[in-house]
Amino acid sequence: MRIIAGKAGRLAIKVPSAVARPTTDFVRQAIFSILGERNEDARVLDLFAGSGALGLEALSRGAASCVFVDEHRQAVAVITENLTKSRLEGGRVVRAEAQAFLKRDAATYDLIFADPPYFKHAGDKDHVTALLTSDFLAPRLAPGGSFIAEISSNQRSPESAAWTLVDRREYGSSAILRYEAIS
Repeated sequence: MRIIAGKAGRLAIKVPSAVARPTTDFVRQAIFSILGERNEDARVLDLFAGSGALGLEALSRGAASCVFVDEHRQAVAVITENLTKSRLEGGRVVRAEAQAFLKRDAATYDLIFADPPYFKHAGDKDHVTALLTSDFLAPRLAPGGSFIAEISSNQRSPESAAWTLVDRREYGSSAILRYEAIS
């Protein structure tokens, strides 16, 4: 696992053992190609951050700041280590469950990433649908911002009356969804 491009490009990063499926280099490259200049000077929120790969990539490519949120102690420690090793500025790591963080946070973000555990079977929590249907995600997104989620390519794109699915792209077993809030 590595940061692909920018100031810390090609730097190897650690992945906590608690992360079963980190976003691959190929998928991260695709996400940032889709985003283009939207990442420049962006305020970024990385939910279910895991290794911090998405937020680190954003900072490396010119984002102004990134808040990394994960509820697992090991993930928080690894993200902190990866931030220190990369020498990227503007990162802050928070140990919290995603919905609880969104509920108490007052900031707005230009880009919000979510790469939760995949919803695979009946009974699994569908984190992306829960985020889209909560009252807490949309107020955190700045006007003109994007919510980018990764789900299994076998899963249908979650829908919500408050969000428009702008783009869906599939890369092997992953699908990248880009949403915008409906004003």
